[in-house]
Amino acid sequence: MTKALVTGPHGPPDISYNLDYDNYLARTQRRLQTEKLPKDLPSGFPQQIQNDLVWDGKDLAEKYDWNYTLTTDDLTEIESALRHFKAQNLGLGFINQDTFPLPNLHKTLRDISKEIHMGHGFKVIRGVPVASHTREENIIMYAGISCHIAPVRGRQSFLDTGVDVALAHVKDMTSVVYGSKIGAPAYTNVKQAFHTDIGDVVALLCLAEGVGGGESYLSSSWKVYNELAATRPDLIHTLSEYWAADTFGKIDIPYWHAPLLYHEPAKDTTPERVILHYSRRTFTGYLGLPRSANIPRLTEAQAEALDALHFTAEKYALSLDFRQGDIQYINNFGLFHGRASFQDSKEKQRHLIRIWLRDPEYAWEIPEPLRNKWDRVYKDVRPENTVFPLEPPIATGSDSNPGGKGLVAKGWHRLVQASQRMLSPS
Repeated sequence: MTKALVTGPHGPPDISYNLDYDNYLARTQRRLQTEKLPKDLPSGFPQQIQNDLVWDGKDLAEKYDWNYTLTTDDLTEIESALRHFKAQNLGLGFINQDTFPLPNLHKTLRDISKEIHMGHGFKVIRGVPVASHTREENIIMYAGISCHIAPVRGRQSFLDTGVDVALAHVKDMTSVVYGSKIGAPAYTNVKQAFHTDIGDVVALLCLAEGVGGGESYLSSSWKVYNELAATRPDLIHTLSEYWAADTFGKIDIPYWHAPLLYHEPAKDTTPERVILHYSRRTFTGYLGLPRSANIPRLTEAQAEALDALHFTAEKYALSLDFRQGDIQYINNFGLFHGRASFQDSKEKQRHLIRIWLRDPEYAWEIPEPLRNKWDRVYKDVRPENTVFPLEPPIATGSDSNPGGKGLVAKGWHRLVQASQRMLSPS
């Protein structure tokens, strides 16, 4: 009998960030034919999980309207809140429900937060008037609306000076930066594999659309779990075991050691939940950040599990067009997200900005192995220490993830000067 490829002297599995369906099918067939795989689920894991968060993108529109279009009254209230905040001469880190008041829209936004955490897991707010405002004003409106949905903002990264960066730009930068210097697909125009971020709620505002493509894909990780639990319980074992996720030398440990899959039993106030948390590139590397050689190799089972997550998510995915002025809010514990490739021109360049949020009222319990990651995002983020870059600094091999050693960008202080404005002495 031919043995399946394993780690060791034969080298790591044949897998990269680029998705290869034929390779996935061949590996699956080889493992099914040559390995004795578990037929039962790990102890405690459910055969199936039922909830509004379990959905199929092919028919979801028949059951759920995920769009909320801002009304004329909403827009009037947002403009009033924008003027109110600017009149206070505060740094952008001080944007909160008091400094950006939305007395009538607030209830709608709180209902949206409940839907994100306890319903279908996402919502799109449409019609933010970005075209008629400056970049700084757009960021104020974006952060202002978002703080009513989830009042706690996380850091995307921080500078050597200890300044917390609360906003990230998602844009193709390959025309101005060599590809070998780019370590994340967010800074390219290529297809992004399904993944999760770090944080409870991922918020994305579309500042500008490209020429074509760039559809946003969402998929229920609970739907993915149900299918794998029914057809490949061995992969549930693999996903619930500890993996080595590359930190690419950006923090003081070489890799995160944690499962990709967690089970949380039902409690008095919360339903039974499963949580899938992973990013493909932390196991395969990407362009300027290849997988580190000094960390544990992937196994064949892990390589198949990575592909299974993506291709099963793709099977049930929902495609959303991302229009200028849309804000997309995603439950990062219950949904995967990805992106189609896109095309830009000199005149039209796709540009999103991202914030990570947390809502203490509806927040899910954080699995213990992930707490350190979440602390690096949310712990000790202070308003007076927070900046919002107005343009995209480039994340490269020398830049940081949350908790990293520093983010270097030419002209950085010019980019964040508006964010560092403090309350005037008067």
